[in-house]
Amino acid sequence: MQIILLCGGPGRRLWPISNGTRAKQYLKLLPGPDGTRESMVQRMARQLRETLPEAGLTAVAPAPQLDALRAQLGQGVPIVIESERRGTCPAIALAVATLMEQGRLREDEPVVAIPCDTYTDHGYFRAIERMARAVAEKRAPLALMGVAAREPSPRYGYILPAESADPELRPVTRFAEKPSALDAAALIDRGALWNAGVFAFLPAFLTPVSALLTAAGSFDRNVAERTAEAICVPYDGHWQDLGTWEALSRLLPQQAIGNTHVEDCRDCTVINELNIPLLMHGTRELIVAASPDGILVADKAVSASIKDEVDRLAARPMYEERRWGVYKVVDTAEFPDGFSALTKQLTLNPGCSISYQRHTHRDEVWTFIDGSGIIVLDGERRSVGRGDVVRIPRGQRHALRAITPLTFIEVQTGSHLVEEDIERFPWDW
Repeated sequence: MQIILLCGGPGRRLWPISNGTRAKQYLKLLPGPDGTRESMVQRMARQLRETLPEAGLTAVAPAPQLDALRAQLGQGVPIVIESERRGTCPAIALAVATLMEQGRLREDEPVVAIPCDTYTDHGYFRAIERMARAVAEKRAPLALMGVAAREPSPRYGYILPAESADPELRPVTRFAEKPSALDAAALIDRGALWNAGVFAFLPAFLTPVSALLTAAGSFDRNVAERTAEAICVPYDGHWQDLGTWEALSRLLPQQAIGNTHVEDCRDCTVINELNIPLLMHGTRELIVAASPDGILVADKAVSASIKDEVDRLAARPMYEERRWGVYKVVDTAEFPDGFSALTKQLTLNPGCSISYQRHTHRDEVWTFIDGSGIIVLDGERRSVGRGDVVRIPRGQRHALRAITPLTFIEVQTGSHLVEEDIERFPWDW
């Protein structure tokens, strides 16, 4: 089978640790098998390799997330890039069209689209195998996964399956998208399951793909709910949608992460990505999260409702993971005459480089504080390391390559300081 890993969600409910480019699925907060922390994307990709090693794997994500996704999955996983985020329907259609065009998907080969932000166990992947087998055998044009509902939650969609002689393949009679708690309870009494957002089909099912590429919204609404003969494969194992701080906090191995001190607190979670200390004292059932993008203090029970508030706080990302390393914005300043300054701290990984580029609206000063590398200024190379200061006026072409982990402070000055002020040129290292 070919698996499409859907990685494009914005994850605003995990603000301020997540932002438009460093979405929730890239946060390295989950306990990994070797004692380190891994992200949701990394965990799902690892589980897929362990349980379905023969399956092809392709990730799909919007362009701003490419660097973070490539940094976490490496070069071994092909990535399909969406020009803009418009929902799971065009994302799945784009991935299928790309696989077909590249000759990596046969007409008789099952496709399974799965979200990357699900915390689950190996039984989940056995259910995926059953779904793929069902569509390959043409038992139905579309198979969905239904998870045993543990509570009448209004945060999930529901599938109402019919009784069947085969309890592992049940016809779908109705969909319900995020009903009220009262309606959800009534649906569960009738045997409804949570909709896991997992879909299996053959490529011909999406013909013509072009119609779906221009759609906007979810695959559920645009495709699944319009399919008369869809079937549901039940799954009764561990399954958790990690879309809120409350859900994520249940899985974190420690109450506090980062420069924190917790005293006399009960059922609290604190994550601090700032260099300044954070003290949490005498609190109950709180989420406290601090990053360069902001600070959140919220009751766990209502932490899922911060999304609308976060939308009103929208600003440029202050921390990003790129394919070459990471950067964070340390300080910004604006003056009455329109002059602005922005200070970043960047770290390049060994062997990685920043593209050969120039800026139209800003000057830069780079102060190297650790490591060693090679800088290119208008075609001339020289070595740089701790203590070196390089001034880059607007219009000057420049590139940088790290030999060892290379950390430097970048101060931008000008009247228009935006990430889009960049023009790239080829350079052969």
